[in-house]
Amino acid sequence: MNQENAIHQRRRQGERGFTLLEILIVITILGILASLVAVRMMDRPAEARVMKSRLDIRTLENALKLFKLDNAFYPSTDQGLKSLISKPAVGRNASRWREGGYLEKGVLPQDPWGNDYLYMSPGIHNADFDLWSYGADGQEGGEGEDQDVVNWVVQNQ
Repeated sequence: MNQENAIHQRRRQGERGFTLLEILIVITILGILASLVAVRMMDRPAEARVMKSRLDIRTLENALKLFKLDNAFYPSTDQGLKSLISKPAVGRNASRWREGGYLEKGVLPQDPWGNDYLYMSPGIHNADFDLWSYGADGQEGGEGEDQDVVNWVVQNQ
């Protein structure tokens, strides 16, 4: 059986392949859809930075809770978030401080705008501690991307 007969035999058995034109059309449609999605995602960098800061605050909260489980207290404001990566040299003795610290990479994250996260213990808004970022403008208050990202519930005024 020659090659031409084999092709006709497959078509008769119900097997049908895609033509080059059909494949090119599908690739073009997928390319258009991908570009539309990319444009929409590139339109939200401010939202992505706010979300990243919320995730960082959750990570820091969990690390602080682990610190307390080991040492029976949260680091003081003076000891600060540095206590999560190195044993505190001032204040209460963290005698059971975990070797290697409480953050995976041993580095304190900065907020997405390049500023340090702020920490106070005991807190004003939470009994244990307050943790926050001042947002894009680096100043208290603001709206949109400049709005503070905090670990407490903000009441509408």
